[in-house]
Order: sequence, then structure tokens, then C-alpha cells
Amino acid sequence: MQNNALKGLTIVLAALSAALVGGAARAADTQDEQQLGAQLYAQLKSQSEIVKSSPLYDTLGPIAASITKVVQPGYQYPIHFYIVHEAQPNAFAAPGGNVYVVDSLFYFVHNTEELAGTICHETSHLLHHDSAELMKQDEAIRQRAVAATVLLGPKSVLLISAIAKLDEEHRSRGAEEQADLTGADTCAAAGYNPYGLVWLMSDFENSNLPQPPEVLSDHPNDQHRIDALEAHFKADPAKFSKYNSSSTSAKPLHVPTNEAENFVR
Repeated sequence: MQNNALKGLTIVLAALSAALVGGAARAADTQDEQQLGAQLYAQLKSQSEIVKSSPLYDTLGPIAASITKVVQPGYQYPIHFYIVHEAQPNAFAAPGGNVYVVDSLFYFVHNTEELAGTICHETSHLLHHDSAELMKQDEAIRQRAVAATVLLGPKSVLLISAIAKLDEEHRSRGAEEQADLTGADTCAAAGYNPYGLVWLMSDFENSNLPQPPEVLSDHPNDQHRIDALEAHFKADPAKFSKYNSSSTSAKPLHVPTNEAENFVR
């Protein structure tokens, strides 16, 4: 994918900000989520990032439909799913209701529950309005950094930059942990074993990926997130006790042969 645009949600949103016409840094305050999402979609489409036709849509469709049925009543914009092409397994939710799933993710996950868990996590970002809020808060961080530069002088730029990065990462980690918990609730409501999220984190932890995907990037460490999920499960036995924590109980994920001719962009 051009410029590795899908290595993380922050990178994607930065690309979107750059694409907005005039006042890009202030756009999140003045334009609604649906318009921001439409502009990102247009950008990805113009760069031929979106896969128009693929047998993978047959795999994604039923899972996405079940999860959308649960999530849509709590989100004011229509939710749509698109497959994009990239070597790094990933998925991300954009302002306005579009959820992008990278084709290589289908071949990285080990079962249906792990793919469903990823989608449940990402749709939680829609419910929490995290993508639009990220853009707003990033601008606030930049404004604080500028103010600090004025007060402390240009020699403090590196320190100020580091502080701003820490601010961003702590905020992101809180949002991601909450997306895990809401995603687990969504999976249970949609009929998918929420332990898929736990299995997915273990898979990523044991992989040799050069870069973590968005679902793990700048987020709490895997074991911390697993502990938080398991505590969430124990706190609501009526909802979660019926689910098997062993991945041997998982449903196989049937995907087509991963060949270039299967994809039309």
C-alpha cells in the first residue's frame, strides 16, 4: 500500500487531515464525522487502496452483518465495510461509519472468532467516536506544544515533542482498552465467542510482525489487555460464562486461496 498508509489509525487520520481543503487542523471541529469519512474514502479510492471485488467479501459479509445489527442502533451513521490491500494484517474504523479490513488479516487470524473480535473492537471506536475525537485532541496537543515552545523557548522543542507524544499515547491506550471491553460485549450480543479477542492478542504477541497492527499499536501491552478482558468476563457471568476460553472450541474461518487474481482494485 502506498506510503504504508494503513500501518496505524493515527497515520490514516493524519493523511485525512492533510487531504482536507483549507484549515485542515481545524476540520474536526467544524465538519461532521460523515463528511470526514467520505473524504477519507475518496482519498483511499483515488489511490486504488480499496478492493472492489474479492471472494473475501463472502467471508466478511455474514460476520459484518451480525455485528452491524448489534452496533448500528447506537451509531447515527450507516456502517459500511470495505476490504483494502496491504501486507500488514490490520483493520481500522474511520469517522462516519466506514470500517476498513485489510485482506491479509483474513489469512493471519486462526478462526472466525478472532476476525469477529477484530471487527467488534473496531466498531467500538465508532460507538465511542474515537476517530473524530482523536483528530480534535491531536490538534489540542499541537496547540499546547506551541504554547510550551513560546514559554520555554526553541531549545525545548525535543522535550515538548516527547511530552506531546506521551500525551497522545496515554489517550490512545485508554480508548483502546475501552474498545476491547465494548467489543467483547458486542461479540457476545452478536453470537460470537468474545474470547476471540484474547486469542487474537496472543497470536499477535507470538508473531514476528515488523510493526504492530492498529488494533495493537501504541496500546496497552497484550497481557494487560488480556487481564482486563478476563476481569470483564468474570464481572458479568450471566453474559460470558457460557463461552469456552479454549481456542480449540473456535469455528474455522473459510477463506479463498490468497492469489492476486482474486482481487480487483
